[in-house]
Amino acid sequence: MAKLIDTKKEQETCVLVGIITQQQNREVLEEYLDELEFLATTADAHCSGRFTQSLPHPDRRTFVGSGKIEEIRQFVASNNVDMVIFDDELSPTQLRNIEAIIKEVKILDRSNLILDIFAKNARTAHAKTQVELAQYQYLLPRLTNMWTHLQKQKGGIGMKGPGEKEIETDRRIIRDKISALKKDLKAIDKQKSTQRGNRGAMVRVAVVGYTNVGKSTLMNALAKSEVLAENKLFATLDTTVRKVVLFNLPFLLSDTVGFIRKLPHQLIESFKSTLDETRESDILVHVVDISHPNFEDHMKVVNDTLGDIGSDEKHSILVFNKIDAIQYPEETDDFIPEEELEFQAPKNLDELKETWMGKMEGKDVVFISALKKDNLDQFKQVLYDRVKKIHIERYPYNNFLY
Repeated sequence: MAKLIDTKKEQETCVLVGIITQQQNREVLEEYLDELEFLATTADAHCSGRFTQSLPHPDRRTFVGSGKIEEIRQFVASNNVDMVIFDDELSPTQLRNIEAIIKEVKILDRSNLILDIFAKNARTAHAKTQVELAQYQYLLPRLTNMWTHLQKQKGGIGMKGPGEKEIETDRRIIRDKISALKKDLKAIDKQKSTQRGNRGAMVRVAVVGYTNVGKSTLMNALAKSEVLAENKLFATLDTTVRKVVLFNLPFLLSDTVGFIRKLPHQLIESFKSTLDETRESDILVHVVDISHPNFEDHMKVVNDTLGDIGSDEKHSILVFNKIDAIQYPEETDDFIPEEELEFQAPKNLDELKETWMGKMEGKDVVFISALKKDNLDQFKQVLYDRVKKIHIERYPYNNFLY
């Protein structure tokens, strides 16, 4: 099995490229590019510029128009930029054409960048196998282009992939490796399934949410564990399961990989086993970073993903996290036109609880700060009540626990 190359160098520089379409206006694009920049920063790159263009659809040859790609080439050449990162996945043809125009610079897309971050953060054999499989599946249709990178043996972002000898660049060899990795993953998945089965009929709670919303911090607060928690995207990949005892009531708590928009389909396929923890859980704790300006979109991404894996019908506790980081609007005068009153933003937490967020039908809703442990007791009580209800149904004679 090929090993992932670990390369270290000075911080690389990059430029970001995106397009404005009928389905994606400038405001949405800027939001996506902000997230792409956060991804690049997580991968230890410095963004030195952005390029956008309005098009009905991505250009088949170069993603952006010929004039824009030439503008990017000139900027890259004059500013010694190391790589150009496109916000959407590039086709093999687009990648080949762009590399022919912007030479001696790495060309990445969002998928390649996310794969690189996953590769850097993979710690266990399970995560490494999942990521490596996704990398090879991404590599196969782009083999001709990627070989030029591998031949030059460049380091840095986007190059933390399978290290290949010349003979191994043959498509047949790559397919053999994919087949072997799938077998390895199937064996690991079987072992994981056995482990889940051996946990008995304990109530299982899964923490889900968009990446970097504070899931690991909440996990640490509940389980008193030391799960890595950083202000980076995909800081943790492996599902962490801990036994938690809340008011004398035991249950299993699992942390899962964070979701994100435009997640490469190769990763979704490879990480299906990791998402089994979500599928087989009894209760979902959906953590939302309420301080993020686009938290509603993040909620939709998570809910859509849960629907894709068949977990959207489970009872969920909606946890609005990071209340300590909310920027409330300043006080205004009392002479506000009546037609504008309904649009006034909440000025404090009490008013926030009276909005649609605090009154979602069919869900338990709590507002907390996992980092500062604000309102954590309230969340624990809500979680305890839900776990207790399921526990009583499974163990009707164990009422001495409550």
